[in-house]
Amino acid sequence: MINQKRKLGNSGEDLAVYHLESKKYKILERNFVLKYGEVDIIAQDGDYIVIVEVKTKRNVRQGRPEDMVDYFKKRKLRLLARGISQLYPDNNIRIDVVAVDMTSTNPKINHIISAVESL
Repeated sequence: MINQKRKLGNSGEDLAVYHLESKKYKILERNFVLKYGEVDIIAQDGDYIVIVEVKTKRNVRQGRPEDMVDYFKKRKLRLLARGISQLYPDNNIRIDVVAVDMTSTNPKINHIISAVESL
């Protein structure tokens, strides 16, 4: 079960990276670990350092992937953003969510820019 969940998450992150690169984002890090938790993707979009949370689902019976970014996840992302801002002090920080819906053979990607107010 955990292996399948990890495979799904990894494939969602791969699709998110492909999507971000197609929008000219520069991928700086993947699965970046801080003492507060892990950032799925750190990217650069112009003057912004972007913390990207990727949520992937195979079925939407219990909601869409972006619905999984709840109050507690947002709070954690804000905490991670503070840590990242210390590593990139001269850049603006933004938190995006990339939701990957894999319910059909053609995955649907919903990229929500500034999904979480950061600092």
